[in-house]
Amino acid sequence: MSATNPSNLAELPQLDSDYTLTAEQTASYQKNGHILLKGIVTPEEMSFYEPLIEQTVRQHNYNTKPVEERDTYGKAFIQICNLWQMNEGIERFVLARRFAKIAAELMGVDGVRIYHDQALFKEPGGGHTPWHQDQVYWPLETPNTITLWMPLVPISEEVGSMTFVDGSHTSGYMSRQFISDESHKTLGSYIEGKGLSKTNYGAMSAGDATFHAGWTLHSAPGNPTGTMREVMTIIYVADGVNTMANPDSSARESDLKTWFPGVKAGEPAVSPLNPLVYKK
Repeated sequence: MSATNPSNLAELPQLDSDYTLTAEQTASYQKNGHILLKGIVTPEEMSFYEPLIEQTVRQHNYNTKPVEERDTYGKAFIQICNLWQMNEGIERFVLARRFAKIAAELMGVDGVRIYHDQALFKEPGGGHTPWHQDQVYWPLETPNTITLWMPLVPISEEVGSMTFVDGSHTSGYMSRQFISDESHKTLGSYIEGKGLSKTNYGAMSAGDATFHAGWTLHSAPGNPTGTMREVMTIIYVADGVNTMANPDSSARESDLKTWFPGVKAGEPAVSPLNPLVYKK
């Protein structure tokens, strides 16, 4: 973990106070598989954390190839994972009780562990993120996974939030395709053919967040603006998942080795990289 000025660390907001959810919000999430929550992080709190995360992403972004020369996945975003291990200040953000409690309450579980975090920065001119399901990548034998997706800076209507397919999380494994032009075409045709309803939350303020289930179909537009779309994500899995899935793809095998080091199929989904961050 990189050194952080202790005085600066001491000044960082704790992010352990409660964000109160209504019964209607929880029911909406469980029905649709996604929700927008406003003002989870205040502007003052974000003024401490955004510079830390932005600087860490910049330090660990080794992609020097121009956007137009990358494949579809590479054009979609700069992706840096497990920032919580790189910086003590970001560790406080990622392991925040406030976020974890929301995740647990939306899923209706007693506790949650970190799966991993990801900074997803979409560069000016960056491409769209194709239709996909996150959990295609995850070797987890549970539907109780959820992702917090939070802009660190305001994002305009033209960049916007992700687009979610309402209720798609209830269908489970819909396609083995990873994020690609093929997944966008195949899943897009399926969505249109079935006439499935979609939701896009539009412009978001820094500190707002969407939450979506691991099986919720979603995509995101490109970035036609001249500014970076800075987004931080945190993935949670319900505590007590006692059976790690047997990896059925190279991506799931890689995730198992990377995010659950030393854990084998059939064992509990717990490793030093998956701390318990909230328990009711």
